[in-house]
Amino acid sequence: MRVAAALFVLACAGRAQFKSTATLVVAPTTVTDSRGRYVDGLTPEDLTLYDNNVSQAIQMDWMMYPISLVVVVETSSNSGAVIDKLGGSGILFTQLLAADAGETAVVSFSGHVRVHQDFTSDPERVIHALRMLRMEGGTARTLDALRQALGMLEGRPAGRRRIILMIAEKRDRDSAAKLPEVMEMVQRLNATVYWLSYSPFLEPYTVKPKTAEDLKPEAERIKIKQCAACPAPDTTPVPPDLGPGSLLYGIGELFHMNQPDLSHLFPATTGGRTLGFLKKNALEQAIQLVGEEVHRQYILSFEPKGGEPGKFHAIRVAVKRRPELHVKTREGYWALQ
Repeated sequence: MRVAAALFVLACAGRAQFKSTATLVVAPTTVTDSRGRYVDGLTPEDLTLYDNNVSQAIQMDWMMYPISLVVVVETSSNSGAVIDKLGGSGILFTQLLAADAGETAVVSFSGHVRVHQDFTSDPERVIHALRMLRMEGGTARTLDALRQALGMLEGRPAGRRRIILMIAEKRDRDSAAKLPEVMEMVQRLNATVYWLSYSPFLEPYTVKPKTAEDLKPEAERIKIKQCAACPAPDTTPVPPDLGPGSLLYGIGELFHMNQPDLSHLFPATTGGRTLGFLKKNALEQAIQLVGEEVHRQYILSFEPKGGEPGKFHAIRVAVKRRPELHVKTREGYWALQ
């Protein structure tokens, strides 16, 4: 079922919130062959973009615009194992995703949203921010976190690509922000959302057993014994954090399944991508795949012809005379004027 159908009721309820106007719709477009290899060297004359099946005049940006990236990490009671995996991944975000002239910010969310690192081009600051993340418990205010990230991107200079990388579960829990409001904002800013998702039931079984030393703050941990008279690391085993697993939690999750799957909704409507992971190497591979895609995309744009506010417009892109190629772009946009 198309995203438009999944959000029809929500969109109707939130039409009054679609007040902004967008002069351009940006459609990041990825073209691959039958073996999944990226196809480079295409020109605007090679591509056709359809808005509700009507061909549009498009522009292609040839410049490599610098990237403003917000890494948003869930730190609820379901995410302890994921936080452990992120400790050494900061360099991947700054080097593979934001890359040259890029900047990265780090945000966490559980029952509240926190900015751990504002935009910086210093990899060490990003690495430190990720290593200092701790499980905070409570709910997961995913939409509130997305709204925070978008507000930060809105303040960046013009001429930068705006990208959000969510590392979180699929659904929201108890946000104050409403879905139509956040969807309008992500579209108005022409931001692209990538989502790395995981199973809270399986993640706790993918990390090594912890000791008392692991539970200490980062600055107080003893990595190795430095001398004969120096204190040694406390290797006392601690009970494993199995995360969610109770019958009561399972019943709650059945109800929670009725909520929209944000991990597919936002990437599909912005031209991003959804990837799942379980182990640390799969997480790092997913970050590399996102980075590769971001830097191999065609950035297409066109001027929408308007339409009824709140009405969804489906987008698709095709390569002329090359039906064997696979083309991925944002699924569509909401008319804002």
